Amino acid sequence: MAEAVLRRIARESVNWSIGLSVLMILVGAVALAVPFAAGIALTSIIAWVLMILGVVHFWFAWHTRGAGAHIWEGIVAALYLFAGFFLFTHPLVGLVTITLLLGSYLMIKGVAELIGGLGARGVPGRGWLLLDGVVSLILSAVIWFHLLSAAIWVIGTLIGFSILFSGISRLQLSLAAKREFSQS
Repeated sequence: MAEAVLRRIARESVNWSIGLSVLMILVGAVALAVPFAAGIALTSIIAWVLMILGVVHFWFAWHTRGAGAHIWEGIVAALYLFAGFFLFTHPLVGLVTITLLLGSYLMIKGVAELIGGLGARGVPGRGWLLLDGVVSLILSAVIWFHLLSAAIWVIGTLIGFSILFSGISRLQLSLAAKREFSQS
């Protein structure tokens, strides 16, 4: 019984999934075409999320017990609101900061992968770990040595590729599901 209900729901939603997949592919392609705008859009989304979290923390501050909790939640709320408002009014600074964080992440990841790869002597696939470390360090160096120009394209390009390939994989799964439902 439950399996039949799930199959009916899946059959009814597969066309919506195909539509969402096509939309994701289009959004990904647009982000790749204008990566700077995609990066600014991401910064704006992060700014709004921070401001919403600030409002939520103010709500928590109002509903907690004890003066210490009120003060702490109020401080946290003010910090979220300040950070969100700052990012919203200075999106380029936010975009550079996000790019800087990405470069830092890739550097730390690259060093960790190299250490792991060097320590994994005799382990099959060790070369891939070392290669991953080297590629991460190269990408980090590109970001760090060209931070301001990299901020213009790196984040938007990565978002574009991510959304594009998520859309393509979702579309393939949705089409496979549609074929499966048409055969049964």
